[in-house]
Amino acid sequence: MKTKKLTISAMFIAIGVLAGNLIYIPVGASKCFPIQHTLNILAAVLLGPMYGVVNAFCISLLRNLMGTGSLLAFPGSMVGALLAGLVYKKTKNNLLTAGAEVFGTGVLGGLLSVPIAILAMGKAVGALAYVPAFLLSSFGGSVIAVLLLQSGYFVKTITTKTS
Repeated sequence: MKTKKLTISAMFIAIGVLAGNLIYIPVGASKCFPIQHTLNILAAVLLGPMYGVVNAFCISLLRNLMGTGSLLAFPGSMVGALLAGLVYKKTKNNLLTAGAEVFGTGVLGGLLSVPIAILAMGKAVGALAYVPAFLLSSFGGSVIAVLLLQSGYFVKTITTKTS
């Protein structure tokens, strides 16, 4: 089972890094990345909270090393992934998990990004500077994830034994 989780995790990280180079919405100093939030929810449901956080960190790190991400990806994606994973572990409810991702990334991650933007990036921003953009990005990604999970096909395909 651990090998299967590691394989799915590696696949999510690869998708996140590749899609990050192709699909993002620039908003000020941040790059809104709805695919990250889709992957956070899928990891929460299929792998658990710790895998979700590690995946979010790896995607953010690799995208930053490649020059396609920003430092703001770390608090947004990791907080959202953790909250989504914890809520799914407790409730097993896809909609509550998506809501946790939106709140974790959009509100908490948006607020945590402000000191990073000021101290590490030299951006003079207000307290709520990133909340609207992060909410929009996480909401879009959450809708995609819920549609995939509700279809049942995605989960069945990814979790089916292969010979």
